[in-house]
Amino acid sequence: MSDVSNPFLIYAYAGPKYFCDRIEETEHLISALRNGRNVTLMSPRRMGKTGLIQNVFHQIRRDYPEAVCFYMDIFSTTCLDDFIIQFGQTVIGKLDNLSQKTLAAISGFFKSCRLVFSPDVLTGVPQATLDFQPSQAQATLKEIFDYLEHSGKECYIAIDEFQQITEYPEKGVEGLLRSYIQFLPHVHFIFSGSKQHLMAEMFGSAKRPFYRSTEKMNLTSIPLEHYSLFAIRWMQAGGKDLSDELFQMIYQRFNGHTWYIQYVLNRLYEQKEPVLNETIFEKCLADIVRSEVDEYQRLYGMLTENQSTLLRAIARERFVAAINSSIFIKKYGLKGSSSINAALKFLVNKEYVFKAEEGYCVYDRFMELWLQTLPYAGILK
Repeated sequence: MSDVSNPFLIYAYAGPKYFCDRIEETEHLISALRNGRNVTLMSPRRMGKTGLIQNVFHQIRRDYPEAVCFYMDIFSTTCLDDFIIQFGQTVIGKLDNLSQKTLAAISGFFKSCRLVFSPDVLTGVPQATLDFQPSQAQATLKEIFDYLEHSGKECYIAIDEFQQITEYPEKGVEGLLRSYIQFLPHVHFIFSGSKQHLMAEMFGSAKRPFYRSTEKMNLTSIPLEHYSLFAIRWMQAGGKDLSDELFQMIYQRFNGHTWYIQYVLNRLYEQKEPVLNETIFEKCLADIVRSEVDEYQRLYGMLTENQSTLLRAIARERFVAAINSSIFIKKYGLKGSSSINAALKFLVNKEYVFKAEEGYCVYDRFMELWLQTLPYAGILK
């Protein structure tokens, strides 16, 4: 992989040298998959799940050249047909050399749908498009799984935002997928998700098809000392002086939440000043929040008075361990527990808020900073 101009990546994976730590998590995940254990990977959004998956796949490809790795994010899918189409486009044709003879053989393998191969607009590599009748959806899905199993290769598939399948209108999707996946000894799965309460229910409830079918793995913050060494080393390589004290301030401001720390480091790296300090850090933060104000105002404007009041109260506290405590309610002049619980349920479901180990907090850490600037009348000191 080629070098990048800014080592603090916020969206892509550019190889292990730009990937901070996660050594134990990477080794553990590879070991589980190689030994036949599918994995449920959970964490809040932007903690680094996708980067970890890409790092795992990079090492698998390096150490096991015959293995094939696939990643698909199903957040935008709304039904089983969407899932099948994306699944097919992700894997079909990627296990073979793409001669005309091979493409014809692949097309012949799929009896329940029509396959059309056309060049990808970005890479020029032929990509499959599936066309099937709704009545043939399950048959097409089974053929995709059969295609993977009969390839003769070890396949590793990461399905990100896997909890999305619970939103599909079709009944029994979890059971359908489980019925195919459990009979694929050479196809290994990572089920990744950021809605932790849904993922925990899917894989932890005895009433659900995926109950105890995977090894569960919760991704937490990168340890401060490891992240500090990584950040300071790359800053020095770029001619910047980042002190350990300043990095600790950044880390603690975002409670170790990877993407937000990485985003600030990305901004600091582009500064002209060779010595970074708290003033430069605070200016970067202000610039980031200012650039997102329109979006934050839009999101905030969609809330009811009870919801927005609770959100501002949580932002001011940063973490609320006892959401229904009399101290918290009295301090912010909130209504009764039933009103708080109804507002909290909405805020959690819409990902304004999530429950961390320390308590409930605002999901978007930059939005939290903006919310803290809003007036809050009647707050008790």
